[in-house]
Amino acid sequence: PMILGCDAAGYDEDGNEVLVHPVIADPDAGQGDETLDPGRALLSEQHNGAFAEFLSVPTRNLIPKPACLTFDEAACLPVAWGTAYRMLFTQAQITAGDRVLVQGAGGGVASAAIKLAVAAGAVVYTTSRSADKRAQALSWGARAAVPTGERLPERVDAVIETVGEATWSHSLKSLRPGGTVVVAGATSGMNPPADLGRIFYLQQRVLGSTGCTRGELVAL
Repeated sequence: PMILGCDAAGYDEDGNEVLVHPVIADPDAGQGDETLDPGRALLSEQHNGAFAEFLSVPTRNLIPKPACLTFDEAACLPVAWGTAYRMLFTQAQITAGDRVLVQGAGGGVASAAIKLAVAAGAVVYTTSRSADKRAQALSWGARAAVPTGERLPERVDAVIETVGEATWSHSLKSLRPGGTVVVAGATSGMNPPADLGRIFYLQQRVLGSTGCTRGELVAL
């Protein structure tokens, strides 16, 4: 039996408002990055999760809650927004003016990635099968939102990929030579055609990403 739930914000034992970094790990075991600790686990994997009245985590996993955020908003940060932050700024290293494709507008990580990339000054494109989700992405500042698999107005510097098989070919084809696709999920399937010829000939980079470090969550 395991209590599920990765997202948590509340009060610590001293009554301080906090949010919970959900990666339980040792930074030293990951050469300074706890997400690279071979023994790392998210809440609800090896440790009881957040769907409970009380939650026990290491003290370093508690972060002061920004006063401007509600508890519901703060609880959204560590998993969805933290994952998107690491994908964009640590792995893809985007800067203002970069062109970014976010696959699957409407997903938690994808929604956060759109908003964060727009806030960072990137030109953001996104895809969705849903007209409503495409319209919502445009309201968040995306340059264009197209049906899944449709050709973009230009090739991009980075792709934020959490969908997997259904969008993988489109992700590679949308990427400029030397560009980067960052993968943090594969909800539609784990084993798309690799298209290695395209990857090596165009010198594309494929980077995996999981969660975020405590430092990245504080920076977010």
